Amino acid sequence: MADGKFWVNNHAHIVTGNGEVTTEYLHYFLQNADIQSYLTGAVMPKLTQGNLNRIPVRYPEPDYQKSIVRVPAALDAKIDLNRRINQTLEAMAQAIFKSWFVDFDPVKAKIAALQEGRDPLRAAMSAISGKSDAELDALPPEQYDPLAATAALFPDEMEESALGKIPKEWSHQALAQLTDKIGSGATPRGGKEVYLADGVALIRSQNVYDSLFVWEGLARISDEAATQLKGVTVQEDDVLLNITGASILRTCVVAPDALPARVNQHVAIIRAKVGVPPRFIHMHLLRSDIKSYLFGLNAGASREAITKAHIESLTLLTPLPELLAAFQTATDPLFRQVQSLAQQMRVLGELRDSLLPKLLSGELSVAPLNDEVAHAL
Repeated sequence: MADGKFWVNNHAHIVTGNGEVTTEYLHYFLQNADIQSYLTGAVMPKLTQGNLNRIPVRYPEPDYQKSIVRVPAALDAKIDLNRRINQTLEAMAQAIFKSWFVDFDPVKAKIAALQEGRDPLRAAMSAISGKSDAELDALPPEQYDPLAATAALFPDEMEESALGKIPKEWSHQALAQLTDKIGSGATPRGGKEVYLADGVALIRSQNVYDSLFVWEGLARISDEAATQLKGVTVQEDDVLLNITGASILRTCVVAPDALPARVNQHVAIIRAKVGVPPRFIHMHLLRSDIKSYLFGLNAGASREAITKAHIESLTLLTPLPELLAAFQTATDPLFRQVQSLAQQMRVLGELRDSLLPKLLSGELSVAPLNDEVAHAL
């Protein structure tokens, strides 16, 4: 549903309620309707206007429709709020990454301060925190001291390297040097026929989006099939990277509640070494210049593909270990909150999907359920 003016192309229909049925009720009813039996076309199924009009709609009187809609709408509103919070948290973490490791703001602040006769440490502290000198002075010791310690980790010089000027003592390292594992999996013998309703997760490219693990379409396989793929067992904090097809180079960190899991041949596991934050690698892989470089190595003849060797040879500008640890300390609380809210979104979505058919059929009474949902949210 959308507010205001909007347009759709010939691949979408606009459905609007009338006096008897509200648009909001239709929105949720069609989510639960048997749409498949009204589709035409074997190669590219479609829902024609005529078939859409033939879908029978069961509905109570308008006031009761509004009561029914209130339950899933409240859950959707909370899901949407969590999604927007997560986008903000991700943006905050990416801003730290870019400032520290791409734009070198603390380093440049120190260099400028030295040239102007100012305190380079305080300049770096301001660059990291965005605070003025007066605001820094007002910080309590438990905030000031860690900030000063982080600022001290940045050098106050740049030096030449084979790839241009970089902060002093930083280095370009191949991804193979920063990881314990880079590798993709396979489809279990039997293909889709071995997929189960429950079991070990098999992560495919459709589950991997940039900074987002998508649960929809997550396949499940038996313990026996998972054993065949034990060499591509996914571990907590593994970075996932799509390596073939239209979704090539989409990347995320695996959702911890998706484990145990394996990956198929279209997804690579990238496992950081101890001391290298997985999000440091992940955020490099999100960069448009890194994606362009890797895509330029495309080894696929008939479809896009990159190889393990390409991934291993990717060079990343890497600071000293102490600064990597400081980055992890600064961003871990953000990502823990992202994971918590993402897990809550999944639970709320499953609750909405389980309640909706019972609400529409009248199996569940609306009034007490509305009270329960309102209290829970």
